[in-house]
Amino acid sequence: MNRSRFLSDILSTIFERRYSASAAEDKRPTDELCRALLTGAGEVSGLKLARTIIARYGAMDMDEKRAFFRFLTEELDVDTDAVEASARLYGSERTPRHLEELVASAEPVRQELLRRINQVPGATAQLVAMRLDLLGFLKENPGFGRTDLDFTHLFTSWFNRGFLVLRRIDWDTPANILEKIIEYEAVHAIDDWDDLRRRIEPEDRHCFAFFHPVMPDEPLIFVEVALAKGVPGSVQEVLAEEREILSETQADTAVFYSISNCQRGLRGISFGNSLIKQVVEDLSRDLPHLKTFVTLSPIPGLNRWLQGLKDGQPDSAIAEILSAVDHTEKSGDAASLDHYAADLRYLATQYLVEQKRSDGLPLDPVARFHLGNGALIHDVHALADISQNGLQQSSGVMVNYLYDLSKVEQNHEEFATNKTVAQSRTIQSVLRAGFPDRKTRKTANG
Repeated sequence: MNRSRFLSDILSTIFERRYSASAAEDKRPTDELCRALLTGAGEVSGLKLARTIIARYGAMDMDEKRAFFRFLTEELDVDTDAVEASARLYGSERTPRHLEELVASAEPVRQELLRRINQVPGATAQLVAMRLDLLGFLKENPGFGRTDLDFTHLFTSWFNRGFLVLRRIDWDTPANILEKIIEYEAVHAIDDWDDLRRRIEPEDRHCFAFFHPVMPDEPLIFVEVALAKGVPGSVQEVLAEEREILSETQADTAVFYSISNCQRGLRGISFGNSLIKQVVEDLSRDLPHLKTFVTLSPIPGLNRWLQGLKDGQPDSAIAEILSAVDHTEKSGDAASLDHYAADLRYLATQYLVEQKRSDGLPLDPVARFHLGNGALIHDVHALADISQNGLQQSSGVMVNYLYDLSKVEQNHEEFATNKTVAQSRTIQSVLRAGFPDRKTRKTANG
């Protein structure tokens, strides 16, 4: 640990103890403290109140936290009578003052409370953690969703792209951040430090993360990139321990093979769009010989969809395929899945292109994300991720989304306007061929 970090940690500990002591000394109920903070107290006393509220919340049990969110939701909500009166005034005389009054009355009081709490140094991370608690209460307390709207509104502003800092993660990155990369990896688990080193140290491996200035040691989202010759068809190929390491000049393709959101309390605040575009821009500038930018992405909704098909037709070919997937997961032997590779490729392609939600957008969340960014579905690969997680969520199938820089804007507009799923000729050919003929397939496989 370097000297500045050591000093920072000491000061942080001192301040935390001081805030905790302050919280213990002030015996007023938490709701009274919140109302006092909203009365317009002076800067010094306001900061003391905000610190006390943060410390008090940190010491609450789950029942007390639930009561706190009930207070925010019910007691610090919009005053509809005030909104109606302000709207009438503004309707009769459209002055800046009346508009200001209308806007102020239409905003829930809890938004201003959260803003004032956020004036305390370090409070942003505490509010992100607070929202994570709130998300846990939503299922049994759906009314708390009103308060969650305010957290989302504020976080969207506080964490907008203008505040985010892109940093490359490499073997020289501080250990406390590297530990969090291991912890937050959500797509392909990082087994240990050696595994992490293989992913970020070689010349043909890159990792980039977004950080926020008020949370400098907490990555918000990161992407792992493999430089390759051609488009890979499996994550086993990308992560192989004994693979040949390429020089940067040998590679012609950048493969985004893992994107992980790190802060669950920021769920719904989108960083991935900006991250991919920024990384593509930086790599294009620094490595101009790279011609292709693709992902190697999971298909998280595929097995759920296949299970639905099986439930409707329990004696169908789908049941046979899922049984083979289950056998592979339990035995670790993927050879039996070779027989069903063409089936899985077709079914996954059909799912990605043709299966839609009620709003006409693709059923798969990862597909919605990349297609919304302007990518196209480039190719689909069976047996591309035969890890337990890969088999459980998508029967081992993965997909390449291609970011063709000359068509990204056009694809984005077509998707946003017409819900058009951009796709390659390869994908179109797979769909035209239809579900493989079982007799032909059995003959071809012996």
